[in-house]
Amino acid sequence: MRIQHVIGSLDPSSGGPPRVALALAGAQALAGHDASVWAPIGPDNPSDIDAAYPGSPGVQSTTFGRVAPAPSALDALRGKRSGGKWIDAVAAADVVHLHGVWEPVLLAAAAHARRVNTPYVVTPHGMLDPWSLAQGRLKKKLALALGFKRMIDRAAWVHALNADEARLLKPLGLRAPAKVVGNGVWLDQVDTPAHPGAFRAVCPELGDRPYVLFLSRIHFKKGLDYLADAFAQVAGEFPDHAVVVAGPDDGVAGDFRQRIVNAGLTDRAVLPGPVYGDAKWAALRGADAFCLPSRQEGFSVAILEALACRTPVVISEACHFPEVAQVRAGAVVELSAAATAQGLRDVLSNPEQARAMGQNGRKLVEERFTWPAVAAQMLAAYAG
Repeated sequence: MRIQHVIGSLDPSSGGPPRVALALAGAQALAGHDASVWAPIGPDNPSDIDAAYPGSPGVQSTTFGRVAPAPSALDALRGKRSGGKWIDAVAAADVVHLHGVWEPVLLAAAAHARRVNTPYVVTPHGMLDPWSLAQGRLKKKLALALGFKRMIDRAAWVHALNADEARLLKPLGLRAPAKVVGNGVWLDQVDTPAHPGAFRAVCPELGDRPYVLFLSRIHFKKGLDYLADAFAQVAGEFPDHAVVVAGPDDGVAGDFRQRIVNAGLTDRAVLPGPVYGDAKWAALRGADAFCLPSRQEGFSVAILEALACRTPVVISEACHFPEVAQVRAGAVVELSAAATAQGLRDVLSNPEQARAMGQNGRKLVEERFTWPAVAAQMLAAYAG
């Protein structure tokens, strides 16, 4: 099967969608299919994909292409054709897989696919969740009316990452049906030997203290205000623990720091910036708990990676990952500082139970959320 993935950005700092597109295409390629990933030329898209995603099987197995010139929103809405090999790839593909919603390149790819009768699939990556639609509501409502809803309606189907996302799509009245397929992880990558001190070596201010880990974009929706206030509530009960907030700053690192300062915990919080490669895996394996009290997630790869590393997780209900509670791999809590604090207490106060949670999480990933398994599900969905 020939599969062309299209995405607006492959910038590693933009979060999960580019990693998912690369990994899914890579797993499909490893399964013997012709999978390619296309993204616009631009300053946000790395010219060296291998360097941007070191060690990723998705990178090693996938063909890459560039959309040049990147179509404007106006050109895409007018149906103006943009040239380049990627247009030929649309015509040659058995299926086109669009990642995201609001990018002009997706409008253009969908229009070309319709023109040559190539079926296409849209993965919103949580961008049509009610919380996400409420951010810039008027602009998004206008964008839907001007062409993006038509793009989604004309899809063969919409890829929902979980049952909650499929349910939350229904009020939009989309014509395209939804199919549910989750995200995955590469277990070989997770289990690559890394020196246990790799993370502490790049984060010397942590010393040898135990820690709670946040590892994601430092963005408002990720709930760092809840994490700061929750840690302030439990810090006295766990005086040896630090909180580590790792990831690229997307505008709220200053607010997090100020909350920590106000709580008198300046020496208990560490913000090392983005952490990749061996240091990332060492950070996940070494944490006593992974905490993501997010306001909205489609399907967090960071949570999957923590579970794969046998680290118990404390996550909000808005992460849409009920399986964590079902298999007792951590705590799924309501979106509040108090509930997040209680989840941290439940994990940190009982190390033996926390170890069992970690094993339960690893088993869950092995059984349901590896990229080869996800790719097989997706290929079956394309064919169906």
